[in-house]
Amino acid sequence: MRTYSLKVESTWQLRLRQTGVYLLVIIIMLALPAIVSDYIQSMIVKILIFAIFAMSLNLLWGYTGLTSLGHAAYFGVAGYTVGILTVVLGLHNFWLTALAGIIVAAITAAVFAFPALRMANTPIKAYFLLVTLALGELLASIAEKWRAVTGGDNGLAGIPLPELGFGLTLNGETFYYLVFIIFAICVFLLYRISKSPFGEALQGIRENELRMRSLGYHTWLYKYMAFLMGGAFAGVGGVLFSHFAGIMAPMHVGIMTSTLVLLMVIIGSSNTIYGPVLGAAIVLILEHVSSIYAPDRWPLVLGAVFVISVMFLRGGISIHLLQSWKKITRKRPQQPKPI
Repeated sequence: MRTYSLKVESTWQLRLRQTGVYLLVIIIMLALPAIVSDYIQSMIVKILIFAIFAMSLNLLWGYTGLTSLGHAAYFGVAGYTVGILTVVLGLHNFWLTALAGIIVAAITAAVFAFPALRMANTPIKAYFLLVTLALGELLASIAEKWRAVTGGDNGLAGIPLPELGFGLTLNGETFYYLVFIIFAICVFLLYRISKSPFGEALQGIRENELRMRSLGYHTWLYKYMAFLMGGAFAGVGGVLFSHFAGIMAPMHVGIMTSTLVLLMVIIGSSNTIYGPVLGAAIVLILEHVSSIYAPDRWPLVLGAVFVISVMFLRGGISIHLLQSWKKITRKRPQQPKPI
């Protein structure tokens, strides 16, 4: 009688391969400033900032099932907080201004969550969208009308690169490394949240809230915490964007920015932690190309990409890329060797 042995990849080999991929990506990202031009480096910084922003929305939408049209409120209010503290009040300590921006964004999300979540369980899901849209537009209106502090339609300009203290003066290259480090920290934290019991509970609420409630979960509290966390991570993106752009305007709080980041998540995929990163890269690169060759056609190009993604790449581009990669790397089954 013959017995056969099958080679099965062990868990530690899989983890070693994943770690190798992560290390390769980190090495490439750290080496980029020495390879690419300043303009490309600036583009990568913008992609990383909006990737943080998109991942914060994905925590609320992809993992909790709450689609928001006012997520730019937390992004914009954090940026405005940094701008007001830096330009108006003359406070240039990055650690204090950044902390203040994130806290204000989290407080804003904590306040907005009360009216928004009241609409989340109504039979008509559009009510939640409309409430978040209205709250975001409320802040955009305040930013437009409060000219003495926010600069009104002209925006709050003159926000410099951050001063880290300890004699460290940032330029374009060192700011790139600061953004990349913060981006890596946010990815790690969001990944741990998604894999934690809290993240698993959020996904359960997304799939069947009634069942989770019958199992003893306080679903409203879980959604409230997701709302608050999403606002805080969006605030991180807003803090970095204010220093990157050097200006905050009402459009950064309103529907235009909220829709843009929503499309990033849809195009990239709301089912993975890395999907919004890919979506942010695709949208911003297309925006750059469109600004060169067809600046007046950018809304049309973005709409076409969205339609193509929804019709032919349901679930997001990253899901289909992952499936294609698995097909390419899948080993053909070998005939077992007799022992």
